[in-house]
Amino acid sequence: MARRSDHSREEIKELALKAAEDIVAQDGFANLSARKIANAIGYTVGTIYLVFKNLDDLIMQVNSRTLNALYQSVSSQKKSKKPQETLRHFGQAYFSFAQENPHLWSLIFEHHVAGGGDLNPDLAERISCLFDLIEAEIKATDQKKKPATVHTATLALWSGVHGITILAISDKLFMANNVTPNKMIDELINNFFNGYLTTK
Repeated sequence: MARRSDHSREEIKELALKAAEDIVAQDGFANLSARKIANAIGYTVGTIYLVFKNLDDLIMQVNSRTLNALYQSVSSQKKSKKPQETLRHFGQAYFSFAQENPHLWSLIFEHHVAGGGDLNPDLAERISCLFDLIEAEIKATDQKKKPATVHTATLALWSGVHGITILAISDKLFMANNVTPNKMIDELINNFFNGYLTTK
C-alpha cells in the first residue's frame, strides 16, 4: 500500500473519484465499493473514509462530475437561430452522452442515499443549470407565454427526451421499421413545438 504521505488529500480525492468512475464505467454501479476503489489507488479503505464522509458522499461527487460533463456536452452544441433546431441538437447530445457513458449516466438516477432526504444541493444546482439551458430555448420561441407555462413545458419536453433515452440505454425500447432513438427524439421535439406554439 502507498503511504498516506505519498499524495495530498486533494490528490487522493481525485484519484479515488477517477477510480470510482472507471469501476462504474466498466463494471456498473452494483460492483462499486470502497474496497475496490482503495485497491485501485493503492490506499486503505480507512484512507478513503478520511477523504469522504462515506460511500454516498463519494458517489454524489462522481455524479456531480458526470452532470458537469453532461452539461458541457449539451451546452457546447451549435446554436441555431431557430430554438427548435437548437433543442434537437441538445436532445441528440443528451442521448449521445448517455449512450457513450451508460453506467455513469444511469448512476445519477439509480443512486439513492440511505435514509432518503432531499436531493443534494450540489446535484440539484447542476440539474437546474441543464434545465435552464433548455428552458431558455423554449422561452425564446414565444416571449408572451407565462413563466410557469414555459417551465412546465420544459419539464414535460425533457422528461420525454429522458424517457426515450433511458428506455434505449436499458434496451427496453422496442423499435421497428428502422426507427431509432435519435429519430424519436427529433420527432418528439418537432411535435412538441407544433402543439406548444399553437397554445396560449
